[in-house]
Amino acid sequence: MPLIEIKSEMSSDQAGAVEDVLLEQGAQNWSVLEDAIARRAWVVGIFPDEAAARAAWAELITQISAGEPELRVLADADWRDSYKAHFKAWQFGRLHWVPVWEREKFQLPAGDAVLWLDPGLAFGTGNHETTRLCVERLVAFDKEFEAKGGKRAKARVIDAGCGSGILALSAALLGFGDVTGFDNDPEAVRVSGENAALNEMVGQVKFFAGDLVGGLKGRSADILLANIQADVLMRFARELVGAVAPGGELVLSGILAKELDQVRAAFAVVTPGWREETRVMGEWSCLALARVN
Repeated sequence: MPLIEIKSEMSSDQAGAVEDVLLEQGAQNWSVLEDAIARRAWVVGIFPDEAAARAAWAELITQISAGEPELRVLADADWRDSYKAHFKAWQFGRLHWVPVWEREKFQLPAGDAVLWLDPGLAFGTGNHETTRLCVERLVAFDKEFEAKGGKRAKARVIDAGCGSGILALSAALLGFGDVTGFDNDPEAVRVSGENAALNEMVGQVKFFAGDLVGGLKGRSADILLANIQADVLMRFARELVGAVAPGGELVLSGILAKELDQVRAAFAVVTPGWREETRVMGEWSCLALARVN
């Protein structure tokens, strides 16, 4: 079925700020494309029809500065191909995230794991700092878990607000055997399932629709990942903290660096005695809290 692409050029200096707006808004149909050599940038959206595209543009333009948009009809294959130049393989520790079209030529080092990504199937591909901060902490936890002699197969991992399922699937690839992901958007749950199928991991992660109250109720995690915007994290601090098992860890991402102190203060109230670690990457940050009792 043909889709509608809406595309508008903007100053390359604005690209980072516009990406932040899209992330904060959870605007999953929009992306920022950049040509670093030519110093050009565009905001691009993919929608099922022209009416939806124009309505989304009318809302977005109130928050960003960009030129008059261009609309065109494109087939699914055109959509996928247009994104190939903007998604590159990357690695942290023994985990690799690789575009699926590089599958035939990619050589996986012994002992490492790979998650294949397709921008036509995913809301996220790990390119944003918030996702990278989260997965880097997940890999670090994996190393700590191994050093302590823990059994990954019995470790419980929850990805709260799973989006494309990338963090949950990464945890399963690292060997964690009890992995759950949920999102309040049923479409995100569907896409997570598609990404699991792409990686031949159907059934290895339990995905379901739910919010932070219902999704965490009655659950306990050795590592709880929450890559969600800061105001939501603070609003549901007690629910998130309450789902961390003794000796477990809570990883909070989706936090602008300028918001980090506010988030730390909010969680300090409900995590007395917990160990804390923070990291900053560009304009973004994460907060890792380890329960010691």
